[in-house]
Amino acid sequence: MERSEQPNIHLHPWPEDEGPALLARLNAPEMTEHLGGPETPEKLADRHRRYLRLDDKGQMFRITLDGVTAGSIGYWETTWQGETVWETGWGVLPEFQGHGVAVGAARLIITEARAAARHPHLHAFPATEHGASNAVCRKAGFTLRGEATIEYPKGNWHPCHDWRYTLTGE
Repeated sequence: MERSEQPNIHLHPWPEDEGPALLARLNAPEMTEHLGGPETPEKLADRHRRYLRLDDKGQMFRITLDGVTAGSIGYWETTWQGETVWETGWGVLPEFQGHGVAVGAARLIITEARAAARHPHLHAFPATEHGASNAVCRKAGFTLRGEATIEYPKGNWHPCHDWRYTLTGE
């Protein structure tokens, strides 16, 4: 049964103190297999610093379920096909997967990106073979626009799906 609402899922601004530990937990091989593999401790420290200083270019969040940290999600500015858009991405810790956490968090991030009122679209680019993340996009209300090839991390090109959510009344 698909859950339409998860009132016990909340987003909290990226934490300066707890952020590094959360990134380390999300950096496991099974969590990064569709993202080019685990990052070095130096790259994680750099990622944490970037998350803290996104300013008006986006926002990263810690996801909680019943008050317990369940993962991360965010949105950030990127250029896609000549247009400046918001992009989103998430990671849900293994013990919370399969419980609607990512879908609930994706719905909340749509609200956050819409409230930022800077760009008309929010995109997600899950790997084509990542069934769970593609299902999150579909269940959260994104529209599949087709396949694309993206570079992530730098130097690693892979096929993905381009999912888009229109944030404005277009």
